[in-house]
Amino acid sequence: MTWRPERDIEIVAGTPPGGGLDRSARALLRSITASRLVDVGVRVVNVGGDGGRNAWRYMERHAGDGHVIGISSPNMAADYLTGATKSDPGRFTPLAILYSEYIAFVVRNDSAIRDGTEVIRRFARNAVSVALSTSLGNSNHVAAAKIIRHAGGDVRGAQIRVFDTAPDAVADVVAGNADVGAITAASVVNELEVGQLCAIGVSAPARLAGPYRATPTWSEHGVYCVVASWRGASGPPALAAPQIAFWQSTLAAAARAAEWKDDLERHFWTAMHLDGAALHDYLNHERTDMQAILGELGLLSAGVG
Repeated sequence: MTWRPERDIEIVAGTPPGGGLDRSARALLRSITASRLVDVGVRVVNVGGDGGRNAWRYMERHAGDGHVIGISSPNMAADYLTGATKSDPGRFTPLAILYSEYIAFVVRNDSAIRDGTEVIRRFARNAVSVALSTSLGNSNHVAAAKIIRHAGGDVRGAQIRVFDTAPDAVADVVAGNADVGAITAASVVNELEVGQLCAIGVSAPARLAGPYRATPTWSEHGVYCVVASWRGASGPPALAAPQIAFWQSTLAAAARAAEWKDDLERHFWTAMHLDGAALHDYLNHERTDMQAILGELGLLSAGVG
């Protein structure tokens, strides 16, 4: 038994246009349509607010509907483990991980913090505020916590400012409200290029290209902080096996398209395609690791296992 969409497909993004999840959704839309992988229309539906959680409430209302998929990330598990939502991500239908992206640490160009060494010194005294997007306990927060712990600071006492979307977190740093932004690399390119911000470190294993070519990794500062945030696609609860098979095949084909590869390079994304058993194994291991890290941060919700 096979299944194919009979009406328009919705790719749900939990951020407004221009946000990180929206960027992922539009890249996937381009790849699917350019490769003519479906015979129906495809559109991005932005359901922002509440740190992306409104989008998953929207998805829950479409249980069993293979015409609706959402852009997923580690935030889903982090929100559940920290108690920010009661909706277990296990209710949704994981379809694929599509790529991963690293975290850039940025400051205003006129900041007294000029490099990674200075921010480490300030983290030791918990004398620096950090803006990040979406939720506590996500990859951005974990990356900051690793540096704070290396510096000898108090990870539970860190000054963290959380915003619904990456553009809001970027704007907070530009305005001078937060000292440092810990934000996905693609989200601050414009501000770097026009000179509003400068990058002082990236959570990648090697230096990134483009505006980051001169930015040291944290490893170059002697800090073990290699942290990536993946992006993927999930379906609503209760998708049928033929619907899952359709999406696994379609997403794998989209990841092979030239348009997708162009977006990987343009946004400093790293290809990371997983589906099927490998995907479920990865998510299970990630949840175990995340639970341990959030416990260290003092963010683990009581009673969550």
